[in-house]
Formats: sequence, structure tokens, C-alpha cells
Amino acid sequence: MDHSYLLSLLLAIPAAGFLVRLFLIQHDCGHGAFFRHRLANDWIGRVIGVLTFTPYDVWRRSHALHHATTGDLDRRGMGDIKTLTLAEYRAMSLPGRLKYRLYRHPFVMFVIGPANLFLLQHRLPLGWMRAGWWPWVSTMATNAAIAAIVSLLIWLIGVKAFLLIHMPILILAASMGVWLFYVQHQFAETRWDRGPDWDLHEAALHGSSHYDLPLVLRWFTANIGMHHVHHLNSRIPYYHLPRALADHPELRDISRVTLWESLRCVRFALWDEQKRRLVPFRAARVRG
Repeated sequence: MDHSYLLSLLLAIPAAGFLVRLFLIQHDCGHGAFFRHRLANDWIGRVIGVLTFTPYDVWRRSHALHHATTGDLDRRGMGDIKTLTLAEYRAMSLPGRLKYRLYRHPFVMFVIGPANLFLLQHRLPLGWMRAGWWPWVSTMATNAAIAAIVSLLIWLIGVKAFLLIHMPILILAASMGVWLFYVQHQFAETRWDRGPDWDLHEAALHGSSHYDLPLVLRWFTANIGMHHVHHLNSRIPYYHLPRALADHPELRDISRVTLWESLRCVRFALWDEQKRRLVPFRAARVRG
């Protein structure tokens, strides 16, 4: 029987959406929010981590650091999208500027970067090499389970079918996930501060967006667009976030970004400490 590969690629889009939803359930497990008991959260998170190619315990700790330091210019780097200030970018050498521009290029940010992150970087506990045995156990156990499942699938359907069908799903889901994370913090009126000016709750509320998505996309993304509410209280599970927003309507328009408006976020790349907003690269050419 002949099969249409084009149809398989089209079906990869909703399949990737389901994988994104699984990742966000894993995300809630990492916050101890999906179930009442920690053991249930952790083991479901670890199982889902095999499907999302993400070592759960390592990711959970790096993501906790992201929540603890979000919007703090003095503690950038762990679990964040690299963001330079306008002054830092102007002070860089030409090779440094070109490297940062390449990193921020949409094709690198949303295609090459996500594929590299989930397929390669997650195979080693990068950033946690000297943190003891637990990052290695988490990563290698996840790798072993992934290898077992991949081997089984290749045995059942062959290498070609696996690469042509499953890999597009995984890469598309990775790109979707990075896009969501990008829009949640890389919008024009986000919030960054230094030292004593930084406040966790202010950074959570004003440094995280309310990505106001259509209902279907809200379902696939497990309400993670209500990111400012999530950062204010990460123990609220995704299925209660709409209720939290309904109970506090004053939060609805804070940091709100629509689907159409989010497309313009791609051009923002530098934090202007004077204007207190993200600006595009062309702002670096304008002095004063």
C-alpha cells in the first residue's frame, strides 16, 4: 500500500502539538504542581522526559534557577535565552557582535537551536558537570530509555521511516517549545533590573508575558501563555491557570501579547537600560 509522505508531514503538526503538551505536563510536574504528591510528579515527569528527549531532574533544577533569577541582569545565563544589553553589545568586538547576531537569527533561534538543544545538548548534563552524580544518573538513564525506544521503533518500521516520520515531529515540537519560551520573556515591554532594583514578584509579573492565544492553541500549550500568573505562583497547575486569571481580571491586560503581536518579537534582541525595553539591532547604530 502506498502512503503519502506529504500527509505524514501534515500530521506531524498536530503530533508535535501533542508532544508540546506532554512537555508542559512534564513542566508542571517539575514544579510539583500536576499531582499532589511529589513522587507522582517526579516519576511521571521522568517518563515524559524520555518522550521529550529531556532529562527531567536536570531540567527541573535548571528551570527552578530560571524562575529564581528571571529578569535579573546580574544573574543571566541559566535556563534563559541569552540577552545582551545595548551597552554590552556596543562594547563588543566585531566577531563578538557577529556571533551574537548569528545566535539571534530566527533560523538559528527557532530551527537549528531547538534541534541542537533537544537532540544533542540534552544528551550530556551541560552546566552541571561538577554537580555530583545525580545529573549524570538523570541524563544517562533518560538516554538509555530513549535508545531502547528508538531501537524498538527502528526494528518495527525501519531507520528511514523513523527518520522521515518521527524526527520532523520532534524537531517541530522543539521549535514550538523554544518559540513559546521566547515570547514569554522576549517581548518589548519585558522587565530587567540589576542588584537591589530587582524584585522577584515585579520580574514575574512584568517580565513574563500573557501570551493570549486562540482556544485551540491554548489547549496544545497547556495554558502556558498565562506565563505571568505562572511565574507569580508556579504551584498553580496549568488546568487552574484560567480560573486564576478569571478570579483576578486585573492581570488580564498586564504584559498581554496577541498571536499577531508575537511575530514582531523576533526583531527584539537587546535590552536598552535607559529606555527600559527590548530593542532591535538597529538601535545599536543610534547614539544618544
